Amino acid sequence: MAIIIQDIINQLERNILFKDNLEHIEIIDKKEADFGNLKIKLSPPVLEYLSRKKIKLYRHQCQVIHYLTEGRNVIITTPTASGKTLAFNIPVFEAMISDHETRALYLYPTKALSQDQLKVIKDFERTAGSISLTPRIYDGDTSPSQRPVIRETSRIIISNPYELHQILPFHSKWQKFFKNLKFIVLDEAHRYRGVFGSHIAYVIRRLLRIAQFYGSTPQFILSTATLANPLEFAEKLTGCGFNLVNEDSSPHGKKYFIFYNPYSDGTQNLSSHQHTKNLFLFFIKQGLQTLCFTVSRKMAELVSFWARQDLKRMNNALSEMIMSYRAGYLPLERRKIENDLKHGLLKGVATTNALELGIDIGSLDCVIISGYPGTVISTWQQAGRAGRGIEESIVVMVAFQNPLDQYFMKHPGTFFDKSCEHAVIDLDNEHIVSGHLLCATSELPLIFDKDQRYLPSRVDIMEEMQKHSLVQKTPHGWVYKGVSRATEVVSLENISSEVFKIICEKKLIGTLDREQAIRETYPGAIFLHGGQTYLVEELDLKSCHVHISQKEVDYYTQSLEVADIKILKELDRQRKQKIDIVLGEVEVKEHHTGYKIIKYDKIIGTQKLDLPALRFQTIALYITFPHESGEKMRIDGIDFAGSLHGMEHALISVFPFHVMCDRWDIGGVSTVLHPQTAKPSVFIYDGFEGGIGLAEKAIDLLQPITQMAFDLVKDCPCEEGCPSCIYSPKCGNENKPMDKKGTIFLLGELLDILKK
Repeated sequence: MAIIIQDIINQLERNILFKDNLEHIEIIDKKEADFGNLKIKLSPPVLEYLSRKKIKLYRHQCQVIHYLTEGRNVIITTPTASGKTLAFNIPVFEAMISDHETRALYLYPTKALSQDQLKVIKDFERTAGSISLTPRIYDGDTSPSQRPVIRETSRIIISNPYELHQILPFHSKWQKFFKNLKFIVLDEAHRYRGVFGSHIAYVIRRLLRIAQFYGSTPQFILSTATLANPLEFAEKLTGCGFNLVNEDSSPHGKKYFIFYNPYSDGTQNLSSHQHTKNLFLFFIKQGLQTLCFTVSRKMAELVSFWARQDLKRMNNALSEMIMSYRAGYLPLERRKIENDLKHGLLKGVATTNALELGIDIGSLDCVIISGYPGTVISTWQQAGRAGRGIEESIVVMVAFQNPLDQYFMKHPGTFFDKSCEHAVIDLDNEHIVSGHLLCATSELPLIFDKDQRYLPSRVDIMEEMQKHSLVQKTPHGWVYKGVSRATEVVSLENISSEVFKIICEKKLIGTLDREQAIRETYPGAIFLHGGQTYLVEELDLKSCHVHISQKEVDYYTQSLEVADIKILKELDRQRKQKIDIVLGEVEVKEHHTGYKIIKYDKIIGTQKLDLPALRFQTIALYITFPHESGEKMRIDGIDFAGSLHGMEHALISVFPFHVMCDRWDIGGVSTVLHPQTAKPSVFIYDGFEGGIGLAEKAIDLLQPITQMAFDLVKDCPCEEGCPSCIYSPKCGNENKPMDKKGTIFLLGELLDILKK
């Protein structure tokens, strides 16, 4: 296989269709396995399982087993296919073999992953023999008749955070389980970040409070992709201390990781999606089993359709061996595609990120990533699908015309040499805190002196809720007095209490905050949900309903916005020479003026919107410059307003690389004279009511963020600014004014003082 892969790379470098777009080829060398030695003696059933499967444990797996056997909490951050699941399953199984009362709770972010883990545990039961773990899934699909049986008899319950949130008030039905709960497993834990992760952090604390009530203190096992701040993240998510296992000792084959840039010369003849299709076909025809990740369900369907059509015109039998895969397919359809991939019956599959996580499809020869997925974590998880054991493989990332994609094309070392992003969890957002304090009172009387380990002592919040007859203070603690079930009121996806319901054909398919609803579901918007596209028919601001209809389209929409910002309270100030870097509470007023209609990276139209301004209080990082900076630039013929504007856009565009968030989670404002700072100012703010810790984290990481923004703009081949550097797709001012030269000057000036 090694000779074939090298030959294919050589063909790419000679092929007239591809050679000019090969921006960089990173060779990741083959690595041999590093096996470990256990210091403990395993039980006969576990030894039987390992023997029958011909498994020899890697060093990092042994380390996990040792930590867990010693009663420690562990976070494992080794790559995809490195054996994380086996590493934490063995100590859980050992505990269950030695004590038949032991219980474990496994939490997964998706149902597909829950099903996969169920298969793994059942396979262990069958293979090891003489052990009964009775694993069961307990989620929204579990029938009412089965629920009491599972609660009473299952030793391993597999569920998800949404279901856990709903069952905690009914903990009395779970007495046996919670009393004997020894392990809590959070797999794919990096998914619990931002607003969602901040909610989950409190769900976990509520669970621990109930476990303590029944006399148990469970151990935590977190399995996650690589993070820049794993211990900080684990401790914030659970409130507990952790041991880290992050050195991968599993083997992997040589991998060729290609950065492919359709915009390598600043122009483009074909869309990025057509380039993706051509690469997909090339690798399939070379005999490589290929998985292609696309940005949406529609593109997954189109790439597979285009590839099949091209092959049919050549009478190539391979056309019948290409499929698409996405959420929305029936479970049987998905399982068939997964099995056909695993057994080599399919040669090519175009998919959404539905196949990114640990669903078992085996390992493939080649992965194409069409567009940077938004995080380094997702990129490596998708890339991890390529490579059969120690065989060689190819990964290609096809760049889109946006700043982060283009930055990586010009600076591949940043991607390959740097650790992944920081995952942010905010435990101070009052809206999130109040919701979970409310839920906690519905589960057990809340006594702050007793419960301060789990929940913040916010008497002010409780007194405010008491005024609205939601809680009541009693001699036994704060108790819930609301009419509706508390967990129905508190959504894990949202911050504000004003929740918009998304309705399609009279069915509820999801909810959004008011902020998200106005930004994403304005009339005419194309809304993505579950990998499918919907047209927004109506946004009813009074009833908090969004009415949508399913529609297959080959375009997408992006809202345009302008914002005003008012400083409410200064939280922190750093004076560096004449530049001030400030963290503060602010009030944002966003005006959504219209939206763009975009097809294959090209704007094909714009529409105006007439929506009320969106007002919310949040946290912002803002930078003020001395007036002489503007005077000097004006003398040099540089547009100072355009320079500040370009700096705002550049900082926002690289922000997600350092702080794990979506570009749409943050907003910005720039002005040559802000009425409160009385200086030229650039604001970067959290796009959520109360903030979720993004701006605070940016203060700590401002130097690398600024360095990356400076390099991005300086190294872009354009002359006056473009979508690859300082243009923003959501700018309500149509990216005017904009001055690239001045942007470089201001970023350089800020960078110089940050380095001192």
